[in-house]
Amino acid sequence: MTEQAARGAEPSRTRESPKAHTRQRRAPGEPSGGILGTDGTVVVNAGAAYLARMNAESSSSDPIDAVLAELVEEFDLLGDWEGRIEYVIELGRDLAPLADADRTDANKVPGCAAQVWLAVRREGGRLYFLADSDSALSKGNIALLLRLYSGRSAAEILTFDARAALERLGLPSALTRQRANGLNAMVGRIREAALTAVDRQ
Repeated sequence: MTEQAARGAEPSRTRESPKAHTRQRRAPGEPSGGILGTDGTVVVNAGAAYLARMNAESSSSDPIDAVLAELVEEFDLLGDWEGRIEYVIELGRDLAPLADADRTDANKVPGCAAQVWLAVRREGGRLYFLADSDSALSKGNIALLLRLYSGRSAAEILTFDARAALERLGLPSALTRQRANGLNAMVGRIREAALTAVDRQ
């Protein structure tokens, strides 16, 4: 797949997910040859769909930098950008459905190539985000951000360097300029919600 194709087109929903084949990790005492699953088994040649399901509900009790490190490792496992973009889309498929009541103009994220809705709930000093999009890739992008941000305190959100994190993943360079701008707009809306939460304390 050419670089231009990776930047300008979303992989089809019907296309088979790519397999992780460039790197492998192993459990202590296990032989090499697969990816460690959540039950301690080694899953050989796990693809984007498997990795997305395995990590869709990452615990917000983990430090945000640890969650970022997991994402970086998963992107490395998938190797090329065709596999990584497909993985992002798989993350979006695992998003919980967004209620119609949250699909309001007030919850729309401006500046995105597609329609993106982002709702926020505040519980026990933490912010929980719900989101959806009418684009598979935009939905995947917001799902990736929610994996980092949802369930965090406002202080955690505001001190996290999102720009550096996304650059570390290499995601902006794999997107068109319009979609990269949309990704930044999503981060901006999340930070805005955190600032509002601080003001209300």
